[in-house]
Amino acid sequence: MQAPTLRRALISVSDKTGLVDFARGLAARGVEIFSTGGTRKHLEEAGLAVRDIAEYTGFPEMMDGRLKTLHPKIFGGILCRHDRPDDMAGIATHGIVPFELVVVNLYPFEATIARPGVTVAEAVEQIDIGGPSLVRAAAKNHAFVTIATHASQYPAILSEVERSGATSLELRRRLMADAFAHTASYDALIAEYFQKNYQSDEAFPAVVNVSLRRQSTLRYGENPHQRGAIYRVAGERGANVVGAKQLNGKELSYNNLLDLDSALSIVRLLDRPAASVIKHNNPCGAAVAESLATAVRRALDGDPLSAFGSVLGFNRPVDKATAEVLATPGLFIEAIAAPSFSAEALEILTTQPKWKANVRLMEVGDLAGSPPNRREFRRVDGGLLVQDADVDPDPESDWRVVTNTAPTEKQWADLRFGWSIVRFVKSNAIVVCHEETLWGAGAGQMSRVDSVGIALEKSAAHAKGGALASDAFFPFPDSIHKAAAAGISAIIQPGGSKADPDVIAACNELGIAMVFTGRRHFKH
Repeated sequence: MQAPTLRRALISVSDKTGLVDFARGLAARGVEIFSTGGTRKHLEEAGLAVRDIAEYTGFPEMMDGRLKTLHPKIFGGILCRHDRPDDMAGIATHGIVPFELVVVNLYPFEATIARPGVTVAEAVEQIDIGGPSLVRAAAKNHAFVTIATHASQYPAILSEVERSGATSLELRRRLMADAFAHTASYDALIAEYFQKNYQSDEAFPAVVNVSLRRQSTLRYGENPHQRGAIYRVAGERGANVVGAKQLNGKELSYNNLLDLDSALSIVRLLDRPAASVIKHNNPCGAAVAESLATAVRRALDGDPLSAFGSVLGFNRPVDKATAEVLATPGLFIEAIAAPSFSAEALEILTTQPKWKANVRLMEVGDLAGSPPNRREFRRVDGGLLVQDADVDPDPESDWRVVTNTAPTEKQWADLRFGWSIVRFVKSNAIVVCHEETLWGAGAGQMSRVDSVGIALEKSAAHAKGGALASDAFFPFPDSIHKAAAAGISAIIQPGGSKADPDVIAACNELGIAMVFTGRRHFKH
């Protein structure tokens, strides 16, 4: 269906990007432009003739702009069906003119709530009322009306108008779908903001609306035959992979993004300079030290074979010394996420042939000032699972030594470090740490004793005197005997098994210190 010739456009926008050129193109085709206060002034200052909405309706703008377009002469001109004689006669009787184009984008609610210290009252004033109503009315009547909600749509509209004086039904349908997505996203963001402000942090709201905006399409998903894209949560702030600035390297893949997110999750919770090494979404190396360069060297040494083609995460800016470690000949890294990279570090990393074209360097911003997400969403067939994210350090006041032998000061350091890492390993999860470095991880095994065996095998040269962490209790003492045979001197686990007395007895017999935390950390 060909729309009526475009004779009138209603324009009322908050974001005025590209608007003047678009309006000039319309005016050149003889389109009469109607507009409201700020938009009208912007267009008039550019030399365009604009008819004031208040002059047309005979009703002034009121209440600091809260009331300006909500009038029958506006909505009648948008909603009238051009193939219905009764509709057209009705608007003629009441002096209403039809609008064939509506150009509206909404108050900057998202930008407003992103400002530090913004008040609820300030947020309330950025809830658009007339704008969404105009958008929805035009979208509903897309058989006759073209709706534009973003500057990126202007060229396609102008091209068709310049060619035929009207727009095609195909374009109007696409713009209609975009328009409803636009208002739905806007309302979802508002709902989420007020749920956070006025509902208990412990409560799960009866309805969850999440506004997602496509950041980019990806070459493919987990595998080449799967399509993939990444979406940004509207209103999301802070340091994260989605909002990171890519300083170097190839396009990020679906798997890169998953691994970078895991790498950041680990180091975000560590206070001292820390590095994590991720392979297939599990840590194969991690360390804390007095300097980032030392931490990354230890983390890479934890499992050099697995570290080949890995993804790294840092909780401190990458400096020259750290970059020199990364530039070690033969080291192959896929991507790195860090708060920032010094000019010297970038010079070292981006001038090497193997780094310049390939390794992705992602600047995420300050992790210390950016709390992790408090909610996790997992898609299951037919719905979503929602839970509190497992991001809070466990209170050590709940920990208790359950064996005759208590950990030494060095063992305590390794136990704390291992406990901070094991929650990020797929269950059943076992990690072996020594000198605050991860040397072996057993991940995703159906049997905990198998996970213990894998972790000990990987850490064989470093297990003696080291600490072992388990994300859940030991159902039998067989894992304790394995650990003792490898030289493990201390173990940390939640406790809570019927076999706890047998496990503790095995530790006492073998001289191993054991700590119960009282909290499990499964990661499925």
